[in-house]
Amino acid sequence: MQTAYRRRVTGFTLIELMITVAVVAILATVALPAYQESVRKSRRAQAKADLVELAQNLERYHTVQNTYAAATLAFAQSPREGTARYTLGFDKDPTASTFGIQAVPVEGGSQANDKCGTLSLDQAGRKTPAETVVSGCW
Repeated sequence: MQTAYRRRVTGFTLIELMITVAVVAILATVALPAYQESVRKSRRAQAKADLVELAQNLERYHTVQNTYAAATLAFAQSPREGTARYTLGFDKDPTASTFGIQAVPVEGGSQANDKCGTLSLDQAGRKTPAETVVSGCW
């Protein structure tokens, strides 16, 4: 009688490995843009919060001084510490009864690709871009 001993083959074949690589590549092409948009959205939320805080500071200043004219901004970038994603400033010089502040995405940064672009807020609470123009910005 002849006994055949078969050696058990372990490991992956090249086809199995290539299928796994293809699946991972497809998942990465779907997940990476969604992740990047989520990061942009969270940075935009920080810039909006900073604009609202600056507007509140300006309203307090107006309550005491009865003018916005000589007001200054408490900080000039968003976020306040670390890498600036937005530059904060007046979009026009404040007058006795009006102000306009804006958050401009830093040139060359990841926020430069944000669908909302420059965010602005004025003394009447008007926000741009308006929700009717670009949804999800404010």
